[in-house]
Amino acid sequence: MVRRTKAQAAATREALLDAAERAFRARGVAHTTLAEIAAAAGVTRGALYWHFRDKGDLFEALCGRVQLPTEAMLACAGRARQSDPLGLLRDLAVAGLTALAADPHRQAVFEVVAHHCELASEFPSIARRSHDADSGCQANVERLMKQAVARRQLPRDTDTRLAAFSLSAFVTGLMHEWVQQPAACDLGRAAPMMIDAFIAGIRARPPRRTAGARGRAATRATRGAPIR
Repeated sequence: MVRRTKAQAAATREALLDAAERAFRARGVAHTTLAEIAAAAGVTRGALYWHFRDKGDLFEALCGRVQLPTEAMLACAGRARQSDPLGLLRDLAVAGLTALAADPHRQAVFEVVAHHCELASEFPSIARRSHDADSGCQANVERLMKQAVARRQLPRDTDTRLAAFSLSAFVTGLMHEWVQQPAACDLGRAAPMMIDAFIAGIRARPPRRTAGARGRAATRATRGAPIR
């Protein structure tokens, strides 16, 4: 009997999380009430409060069911030196996109986090988690860009910070756009092609540290300013 009760409680909790996921995605976090979530899950408000203290607790549990896309990329990156750092960056980016494409729960949570709530004001712990994952992912991407320079996959004067920011922005932008327009492409199939195009561009025309300095010097020269 105890086992059955625990199983029923677990099933109720999952039903509430599924209902919250659908409601938050459709109406946003702020415009969804706990009563609506309980009704959608087919339980009483008392049952909801038995599992979750409030909406914030429910939302944190919902986010806890999945890895955010940047967390997934970060978890796969590791810290060892790589023989093919650009190849690893390519594989990590493709894996992040295909994982999103394959997991409806991850899609829903990503869309809610990205588009349907004010994280900083409503859910500071989720905001910190998202910020830490983004920052950690960015740092690992730059670390691998520096390894690519050391391996002569990229020129010595590559602006690795700008290259890392560009790749992170490209992948994150694809995620944001796709969850809003999933019919635009089969993300699982298109991800390798899109990332290969980006990596080919980085190989052929990487951002250079000296490019900005040359551009600023040229601008000062045309204005008659002394060049330092």
